Amino acid sequence: MMKFAIIGAGNMGGALARGLALGTIVRTEDICVSNPSDGKLKSLKESFPEMRVTNDNRACIKGADVIVLAVKPWMMDKVIHEIRPEIDADKQTVCSMAGGVGLEKLKAKFAPLTLPLYYLIPNTAIANRESMTFMSSADSTPEMDSFLLSVFRELGDAMLVEERLMNAGMVLASCGIANALRYVRAATEGGVQLGFRAGEAQHIVAQTLRGAASLLDTDGAHAETEIDKVTTPAGLTIRGLNAMEQAGFSNAVIRGLLAAMPDKN
Repeated sequence: MMKFAIIGAGNMGGALARGLALGTIVRTEDICVSNPSDGKLKSLKESFPEMRVTNDNRACIKGADVIVLAVKPWMMDKVIHEIRPEIDADKQTVCSMAGGVGLEKLKAKFAPLTLPLYYLIPNTAIANRESMTFMSSADSTPEMDSFLLSVFRELGDAMLVEERLMNAGMVLASCGIANALRYVRAATEGGVQLGFRAGEAQHIVAQTLRGAASLLDTDGAHAETEIDKVTTPAGLTIRGLNAMEQAGFSNAVIRGLLAAMPDKN
């Protein structure tokens, strides 16, 4: 069984630890989480007594097969400087969740060590095991690629992509969470105007989105095909869709995605 060390117990690190503990691939006793403060570690330990927690990053990574750096980008240099002397490059794999710290930067930070490296971009739905996680790798093996894909697919879904697509994945799936929730907010406000209470309207919209997503879960499914099923000639749905398009709905979504790309700013 693979052992995991997670450096950082914040939103992403803590959610990853909880997801792993609730899954079937990694045993809870094979998870160690380190964090400088005790509050978040205490919460993890209360929920999962078999999980190891510590304030010592170096102690946490000893014996681990996979080390996950779930820290802010500006903390990376300090953390890597601390743990690098303890890393066994022949036996350990390092994954980084620090946004904007790509594989070339990671290689430089770990030099002169050469070891399998992964750059990961999950989204905040990892806390509910519904993340869309993107992975790119350097000096990895097909076996480790397959293993990590299985781990993150238990936390939603995961794709191994070329690093050039990582920013695009972030925009679609990480920024995409906010985009989807902005639609929920707008539709909820519309629901209130139609006569529902705000809480009722939000529940209706959220369940409708779950239903819409489920329609795309079958092989060969296409959004436009599912739209066609509910747009009868001269019907109400097509009238509503056309009104949104006239207001620039699709164009606004595409422009928002392009604007969010880091190299477009």
